[in-house]
Amino acid sequence: MSQSLRKPEIIKIARREGRVTVDGLVDHFGVAPQTIRRDLTELADSGKLERVHGGAVLPSTTTNIGYSERRELNQPAKVDIARVCAAQIPNDCSVFLNIGTTTEAVAAELLHHQGLLVVTNNINIAMILSQNHSIEVVVTGGNLRRSDGGLIGDLATQTIRQFQFDYAVISCSALRENGDLMDFDIQEVGVSKTIIAHSEEVFLVADGSKFERKAPARIASMAQVDLFVTDLPLSPACASFCETSGTKVLYA
Repeated sequence: MSQSLRKPEIIKIARREGRVTVDGLVDHFGVAPQTIRRDLTELADSGKLERVHGGAVLPSTTTNIGYSERRELNQPAKVDIARVCAAQIPNDCSVFLNIGTTTEAVAAELLHHQGLLVVTNNINIAMILSQNHSIEVVVTGGNLRRSDGGLIGDLATQTIRQFQFDYAVISCSALRENGDLMDFDIQEVGVSKTIIAHSEEVFLVADGSKFERKAPARIASMAQVDLFVTDLPLSPACASFCETSGTKVLYA
């Protein structure tokens, strides 16, 4: 395959999987490693990718990628993460699920539960859980973000403040090595802070692509998370922070 055809395919893989590796692209295209490194360097020089050790990731930005793309990104890993997370939640309890494609996957796994009260600011999650009549679903008010069915703003925050949840399952757009959870939308960050403050136990669900991304707005510290479910090994710095803060890590 010529370079002009490889480059769009590399971008497509990066959008689907969150990152690309030199070894993976060598296997995919059947070309020499130096050929792939040259492709990645040129894509980085044009601003379409950012080089990282062993490969490349999508470039840092102050806006998130499209919701439909995020739904496809690492989908098998999200299902595995969701299954592990849902297994930690008992029947007959209250749960908050926030905006995110991984929390949507958790909602699908919770369809097998009984006697749950689920509060959400995610219209997609409400529709998923409506299939189980033994689960009571409460949707917060708020400003509708049409791009992903999220409800944000003061009305969402006011609804959340009326509850104290047994569990909250949250996601983030990026995770820094120091354990900070990051996002793109400052209004969503405000909602997430309120969720954490009104929950007995906080579960974070995030696949390994979040380790390579950057986002500008801080949600919370990993020290405020009781359980982190992910699919790839954490960096030594983040793993050490989780151990020090008492955050349990489960790998899907």
